[in-house]
Amino acid sequence: MAVKLRLRRMGKKRQPIYKVVAADSRSPRDGKFLEAIGLYNPKANPLFVDIKEDRALYWLSVGAQPTDTVRSLLRSKGITLKQELLKRGAQPEEVATAMENWNKLKEASSERKAAKKEKKKETSTAEVKGAASEEKVEQPA
Repeated sequence: MAVKLRLRRMGKKRQPIYKVVAADSRSPRDGKFLEAIGLYNPKANPLFVDIKEDRALYWLSVGAQPTDTVRSLLRSKGITLKQELLKRGAQPEEVATAMENWNKLKEASSERKAAKKEKKKETSTAEVKGAASEEKVEQPA
């Protein structure tokens, strides 16, 4: 039996919430599954991802293949990095330090993105105000 880690759609119309599940690859998208290992809400701001790390690592270790979307979710939570380190035979201390470094880099990256977004927002607001004042100058002429 080929096992896949994939998304199972739930929620109302136009308000999707997904369960991350381990399922037989032959079963339908919203059909029978072996185990639910997490939740994913793409509509939340910021999007909500909650995955049971130990169960995801278990399923990956026994050969489950994640779909593209689930693979990106696992990557965003650092689970694929941890799996690769364990697969190479790294010691638990090495894995812990690597995960701490990864978390620090991810936080720094998100702070840079937030600062960049804020700067872009300020410049676009200033441009809109400048355009409005130029229009007022042109009208009396």
